[in-house]
Amino acid sequence: MVTKENVFDVLKDVYDPEIPRVNVIDLGLIYDVAVSDDEVDVKMTLTFRGCPMAQYIVQDAQERLSQIPGVKSAKVQLVWEPAWTPERISADGRKLLGFG
Repeated sequence: MVTKENVFDVLKDVYDPEIPRVNVIDLGLIYDVAVSDDEVDVKMTLTFRGCPMAQYIVQDAQERLSQIPGVKSAKVQLVWEPAWTPERISADGRKLLGFG
């Protein structure tokens, strides 16, 4: 059975190439995770709308999710509301970025 914990564990290996020290979880880019049987749906954002790596990041996340044992369908939806702000960065992410 696929769990949200499985999803978060896998997404900790997804990085924005422009911010390679901090994964998308610690950057606060993941807004919602839904798991229903063998289907995973993730809503995520990026640090700004014009991110040139948007397609790469979404595709990387989707590919990694689809590799979780038991997942038959993995969808990553890019959303812009609410807008991302630096306050969403985790404590670990802040340390890695030198903010605290």
